[in-house]
Amino acid sequence: MSRILKPITFTILAVICSASCPSSYAQSRDPYAPERAKMVEEYISSEGVKDPRVLEAMGTVPRHLFVRPNFRYLAYTDQALDIGFKQTISPPFIVAYMTEMLATKPTDKVLEIGTGSGYQAAVLSGLVQDVYTIEIVEPLGQRTQKLLKRLKYDNVHTKIGDGYQGWPEHAPFDKIIVTCSPESVPAPLVEQLKEGGRMIVPLGERYQQVFYLFEKENGKLKQTKLLPTLFVPMTGQMEELRKVKPDPLNPRIINGGFEDDENEDGLADHWHYVRRGELSDESSAGRKSIRFENSESGRMSHMLQGMAIDGSRISEARVSWAMKSENIRSGRAAQQQPGIAFYFYDSRRLPIGRVAIGPWLADQEDWKRSSTVIKIPRNAKEAIIQAGLNGSTGILYLDEIQLTPIR
Repeated sequence: MSRILKPITFTILAVICSASCPSSYAQSRDPYAPERAKMVEEYISSEGVKDPRVLEAMGTVPRHLFVRPNFRYLAYTDQALDIGFKQTISPPFIVAYMTEMLATKPTDKVLEIGTGSGYQAAVLSGLVQDVYTIEIVEPLGQRTQKLLKRLKYDNVHTKIGDGYQGWPEHAPFDKIIVTCSPESVPAPLVEQLKEGGRMIVPLGERYQQVFYLFEKENGKLKQTKLLPTLFVPMTGQMEELRKVKPDPLNPRIINGGFEDDENEDGLADHWHYVRRGELSDESSAGRKSIRFENSESGRMSHMLQGMAIDGSRISEARVSWAMKSENIRSGRAAQQQPGIAFYFYDSRRLPIGRVAIGPWLADQEDWKRSSTVIKIPRNAKEAIIQAGLNGSTGILYLDEIQLTPIR
């Protein structure tokens, strides 16, 4: 499935297994049912997904069986999890969000381009007539085929191959969902989308993507720009042929001044998974800042951004920012405090370290500019910055966040 970078944690009622859940699984005792209900309530419905069919599907598919055994204790948290071969399973919110955007019907035939877990296909199984899923990584695809067969998702048809070529012998498709990130929409997928059909794709540069919803009208695609997101793109030739590639020797934070909002949705462009944060006219410089407000301890209130970084060439970086705050209180866990954190990953996309700036527990009535130098792990190849209240309560304004490598 998708390969969103891991592992940053991002659940309306207990849902009873129905036709969307394989009968063999529904009839057994399910100790994970309460965790799924919590996942749906805390991470999906409360974040804006409202389609009852989608919520039911998310509450019935046994996600813990689609992750590696050593990560099952994290299966129902809202984070991407490593499934091997540099791939991850998408966070539950992303799966639910993309599924809702498709506006599926029980009679639909859906094409899904995945990377290996099979979870997105399983969620779609109970919502549509047939799912055709293409897995790009052979060992993961073989594992997924066996799992879907064992769980009796009989309307999911799987093959292993180049997803960007689609599945022409079964076209046209009513809906297409791409759970990996191309630079532009592959032409075969456009051709294989039925007239009047919908397709959702995360498009953009390797660390800067946006969800786009496409609707086919008179043979052409009408596009709607949706939320920013962070998917690690597919492997292989399509990735190598990208025109714009990452620059790990010059890592930087994009739109750290929060001036860019191209579609005027009140959210800062280039930042993804923004929770309880919106643009504000109060700023330390320029016209805008971002304002986080949270009243429930432990609830997510942050934003993320990814970047390439070469720790073998860059050992340190200066981070600067401006902030002000009021009524700050720590969250329930040790790390639920306002601040900035950098998560680093190696060439296999495995976590290798975390650097925290903060916590900012003393209320700051007026804007204050600060900076510090952070250490970069030598084997770091990628990083994710997380900034905000991070589970604490109160109000936090941030502006002018910058990262400058120290040579």
